[in-house]
Amino acid sequence: QVQLVESGGGLVQAGGSLRLSCAASGSILFNTMGWYRQAPGKQRELVAAITSGGTTNYADSVKGRFTISRDNAKNTVYLQMNSLKSEDTGVYYCTTRRDWLTEYDYWGQGTQVTVSS
Repeated sequence: QVQLVESGGGLVQAGGSLRLSCAASGSILFNTMGWYRQAPGKQRELVAAITSGGTTNYADSVKGRFTISRDNAKNTVYLQMNSLKSEDTGVYYCTTRRDWLTEYDYWGQGTQVTVSS
């Protein structure tokens, strides 16, 4: 059982920045880590993911603005969000799975990000 705790959400003006953190209760050394978000009235969508080897992928809507990174020694993954837009508003969830699995099986409680225009 892995517990994930997100932090760093909040209210920010459009054009501003936030950094989200997700601390895992155990080792993430062999895990792919992901950030999803859910906007009001919309389905949850993948924002960014990073494999144990450091390969990253991003939603087209955040490419060039968001950066996902990880610190295996701290069992923590980060999401640096720059040039925020009102459409980035939503609840951001951290998730994880073993690299060789296809489905994410552990989720955090989520952290709210609100971007005011």
